[in-house]
Formats: sequence, C-alpha cells, structure tokens
Amino acid sequence: MLALERSPQNRELASEIVRFTRRSARRYKRSRTSWGDLVVDAYSWGLGLGVALTIAASFVLALRNEIADRASTANSIIRAPWLVLPESLLWTSITFAALLVINNLARKLGPMTVNGAESTWWLMLPVDRRPMVLPPFVRKVALTAAGSAIIYLPFSMVTAVDRAPLEHVLASLTFGAAGAIAVVLAAVQQLGLLGPRLGKAIAATVLLACSVLPALPSSPWPTALVSVAAVGLFAVVVPRAGQVRGDELVRGGAVAGHAGASLFMMDPNEVLRALGGNRKRVDGGRAARFYARPSRGALRALIRADVVAFLRLNPPLVPPILWLIACTAILLVEGGLPEFAQLAVIVISGCATASGMGSVARKTALVPELDALLPLHPALVRSSRALMPCLAMAVWMGVLSGLLVLLGAANPWLIGVGALAGVGMGAGTLRAATRTPPDWTAPPVETPFGPVPRAQLGSLMRGLDVTILAMVPVLLALYLGYVPTSVIIIQAVFSAGIFLVVVLSRAKRI
Repeated sequence: MLALERSPQNRELASEIVRFTRRSARRYKRSRTSWGDLVVDAYSWGLGLGVALTIAASFVLALRNEIADRASTANSIIRAPWLVLPESLLWTSITFAALLVINNLARKLGPMTVNGAESTWWLMLPVDRRPMVLPPFVRKVALTAAGSAIIYLPFSMVTAVDRAPLEHVLASLTFGAAGAIAVVLAAVQQLGLLGPRLGKAIAATVLLACSVLPALPSSPWPTALVSVAAVGLFAVVVPRAGQVRGDELVRGGAVAGHAGASLFMMDPNEVLRALGGNRKRVDGGRAARFYARPSRGALRALIRADVVAFLRLNPPLVPPILWLIACTAILLVEGGLPEFAQLAVIVISGCATASGMGSVARKTALVPELDALLPLHPALVRSSRALMPCLAMAVWMGVLSGLLVLLGAANPWLIGVGALAGVGMGAGTLRAATRTPPDWTAPPVETPFGPVPRAQLGSLMRGLDVTILAMVPVLLALYLGYVPTSVIIIQAVFSAGIFLVVVLSRAKRI
C-alpha cells in the first residue's frame, strides 16, 4: 500500500493529472467525430426520444383516466377480496422497493470507480485520489437524482390523480433527493464507515423513511427535509472520497464497464453475468450428500452435476418471494386496479423470476464446446440443463396459483395449470441463456416511428417470447375467473411444445 500524501500541493498535482487526461480524451474524440455525424446523431436521438415520450405520455394519461374512473373492485381479477390493502401502503411499498433497487445497483456498480485506463496508472501514483474519483461520483449522484425525479413524475400522476400539479412536482423532487440518498448510502458502505450488515440495515431504515415522504406533498417540508439529509450525507462522503481501496475502485469500474457495454450491445445475458459476478458466497453444504452418491451412466452424472451446480450457486430466494408478495398485493389494493394492469404485473413477475433461475445455463453457455464433448445426445444435455429451472418455476407458479385460488381468482385447477406453465417458463430460461448476440450487420427497418433494429430486437426477445407464451393459458384462466378443460389441455400442449422446441433446437454459439 502506498502512503498517500494529502497536502494541497499533492491534491493540485492529482487535479492536474485528471484535467490533462480528460482534456486529451476530449481532443481525441473530437478528432474522430465530424459535425455531420453529430447532427445526424442528435436528430436521431431527438426523434426517438420525442416518439418515446409521446407514447409514454399517452399511456400514462390513459392509465390515469382508467384508474380515476374505477369505482370498486368490480374490474379486478378477484371479484370479492376478503382483504383490502390501502392504496397508500401499496404505492409506498413500490417506492421503497425502487429505492432499494437504486441502492443495490449503486453498491454493485460502485458509486466511486475508475475505468481500466485510469486504474492502470492513476492508482499507482502516490497522490490524493479524491480529485480522481470525486467528479464522476458527483455526476452519478446528480444524474440519479434527476432521473429519479423524472421517472417518479408519471408514477405520481397515475397513483395520485387528486393531486395538484405543484404537488406532483414536489413529490417528484422528494423522490429525486431520496434517490441521491440511496447512492450516497452506497458510497458510505463502499468506504467501510459501517459494517456490511449494519450498513445494509441502516440504509434500509433510512430509505424506508424516505419512501413515506413522497406521499406527503401537501407542503414543501418533506422535500426540504430529504434534500437537507442528502446534502448532509454528501458532505460526510466528499472529504473521504479518496479513501476508497484501490481494489474496490477497480472492481466497481470493471462491473460498471461490463454492464454498460452489455447494455449498449443489447445483450441481457452479459448484463446479468456482470451484476451477478461479484457474488462470493458459494455453498457446497446443500449438495454435499447428493454429490457424494455414486452415479450410473453419463446422463445421471450430468443431471446430478447440474442439480449440484444449481444448489451451489445459491439462487436468491428473496426476489421470488418479493414478486409473489407484489402479485398478491396488486390484486388486493383498495379500489381495484384495471385487469390488464394486474395481468401485466403477473407477467412481469414471472419473467423476472424465470430470468433469475438460469444462472447455470448462462454459465455453461459461455463454452458450448464442453457440452459437445459429452457422450450424450445434445437434446439430452439441454434437457439436463433445463431440469432445475423447470422444477423451480413449476414450484413458484404453483405457489402463486395457490395464492390466487385462496383469494378467489379461480378454481383449484389453476394450481395445476400454473405448475404446467412453470415448465414452459423454465425452458424459456435455457432458450434465453443460449441466445445469439445481436447481428449488427443487419440494417434497421424503416417505420413511421423511425428506424427499428429488427434483428437486434429479435435476438433480445429470444427466451422472453416463449416465457410469455407459456403464461397465456394461465392469464386466460384468470381473466375468465375459472379454468375450463380446454385451458388445461392448451397449457399442457404449450408447455410440452415449448420444452421440446427448446431442447431439440440446435445450440447457438455465443
């Protein structure tokens, strides 16, 4: 470890190094970019952003009018709920979950980071690191606050139709300041000012308090209180910005760079690998006895290896449970949401849970040549890979369907239909894990809304398409309020067809 001097001369030298590096980078970028390219890019981005904002505004206004006109739970999937949740509780819970997501992403990506080039020679210099890491951190906090406020504005318009325009603005500003607090709390944990468990507990407590304040926009005091708290926490972190360990700066920069490049290349598999690559906890105790048993035959050995790998990777249990709670709560909200909104939440929950069950498939898909060396038919290899995701999703969908049956959404046959749907959804995780990278040589298709990258979107939807398709009979049964025999047959055909198509399709090299 280098002893870093924090004298004014040392800090000025570090600032000069940063200015020289960024000035050189800007000069290099300007030399490779023409004014014509800038005008075309600005026009394309402006047109796309304008179309997206127009569609989003139309959807928000339509949903706002739909919610404002509802009178009771007559339009809900559950006709006569035996428990009704206040709307304020549901919206506050969603706000709290959003703040937790911001804090978790900030901890994974690292609020204070350096990229590869900077870590090569900046960290080796015996100078103060604060001028190097502080400006990007300030930009992250400012962008998070601005983005959170902008995103919360339509949410406030939809969930609180009786508010005045000024109250919507105050609620958005409050949530923006709370988003900045979430990032700063991640920086506090990165600096090691609090222990890991204590830091998470304090962050959750603070964010829970912040999630209540946007629901109180009748006066400017909540906005002022959250803003003062954000400035105070920021003042605590700024003088200590140069004390972050070098390995933590490099780790955060690597994860952020990996995730950013994956988003730019429209590769969700790489995004999940980047965000989940820093999980250090690997548990062999769950599968130790199962792994020690003798196996007969290559197929049994492969199935056992996949089961052991699934258990050792510790698929997180909290997100699936939270999605179950979200699906249940959205059905019990006071006044009842529109049916399409309730069905959309169930679809989103199923897709999000299914994506978390494909860790083994995503890791083995990195080197498909290893599967080719196995003395088994490729279809049997893919069947083994899909076994645990199918079982896990069948259990999750069975539990969700059981909860819906208890709430009176349909008859008990829905549990069997949901379990069958989970088989198809689990197969969709294998299809998503083996998706090919987007073909950037294919030209976009011109549409009235501008050019659409059809080939790239097709690769992005691979896996998600069959996951949604497997849920169609379940959604139909929920919409009808009972499970006809034809729906059971259709669900069995859909799930079996999806599973066969996935395991019999030719593996793609990624």
